[in-house]
Amino acid sequence: WDSPKKIAASLKKSAENSLRRKAAPFQSAMSMLNFYINRAGKNLKPERKKILEQAKIELRKLFNK
Repeated sequence: WDSPKKIAASLKKSAENSLRRKAAPFQSAMSMLNFYINRAGKNLKPERKKILEQAKIELRKLFNK
């Protein structure tokens, strides 16, 4: 997806519905996003990384953090 809001909403839904998470939903969602960014590493295009970094901001807004 190209929309940070859509990415954040999807991560929030996944984290809240997960039965396997050990942390709070916010921490779990942020971890999923960071894991994706870190795994892509140097192969992640700058414009894609910018979208994902904006998704972090949107995620914080969704969780009121």
